[in-house]
Amino acid sequence: MLIGKRGSATTAIAAASSDRIVVRGRDLAHDLMGRVTFSEFFFLLAAGREPTDEQRFFLDLSLVALAEHGLTPSVQAARMTLAADPAALQGAVAAGVLGCGRVILGAADQCRALIEDVLARADACGSLKEAALTVAREFRDEGRSIPGYGHPLHKPVDPRAERMIALAREHGVAGRSVEAAAELTNTVAEVWGKPLPMNVSMAIAATLRDVDMPPGLIRAVPILARTAGLIAHCLEEAQAPIGFFMASKAEEAIMHTADARGPA
Repeated sequence: MLIGKRGSATTAIAAASSDRIVVRGRDLAHDLMGRVTFSEFFFLLAAGREPTDEQRFFLDLSLVALAEHGLTPSVQAARMTLAADPAALQGAVAAGVLGCGRVILGAADQCRALIEDVLARADACGSLKEAALTVAREFRDEGRSIPGYGHPLHKPVDPRAERMIALAREHGVAGRSVEAAAELTNTVAEVWGKPLPMNVSMAIAATLRDVDMPPGLIRAVPILARTAGLIAHCLEEAQAPIGFFMASKAEEAIMHTADARGPA
């Protein structure tokens, strides 16, 4: 029984035969290998066309910005998984990727939607400041945190976000998305009554949107980026294990309330 609607039963990404592999209409061995970088190839795979110079630059910039951020929960999950099964590199990396959600690495897509909401309202009311202020007040009144602003570690600024916005202006590609993100930075501080730094997720969403990056790629970039970091941590875990040490420290740090006997 078929569940859901039947599609066209086609794919435009790739096909392999005995003597060649064709990717998006290009011969992999002769047209792509040795000519394109991995990030250019990733863009081609996902978007069906090769990126412009600015799309490639800001895609690379985003991947570098997000690949590594220390012993995050997703990294700890990956390292502990590898400690439990040293042969399962793929399983350990998968465990880390599965630990990436809206709190960790998943906000860029939300930030893109927020930017689009602000810009649509600005088009309707004629004022970017008014639109940003209205959106910020709605989030505040509903008791919701606003995506793309604030960071538990990086204060008063997220250095990655600052660098990305600066490079967007330097390259002359900062457009309405960066403008909206900057206006939101001001209005969020006004509405919350304290400065909340623009974080890297908002900077990625704004810069990639301004270079006309397909929306799906904005969502996917953090996952691809952090995969590189997870692999690095797993390789280090194999040489200098800390997975079980982290697990033991977690046991020590948590109070176990199931034991009714209490202290001896």
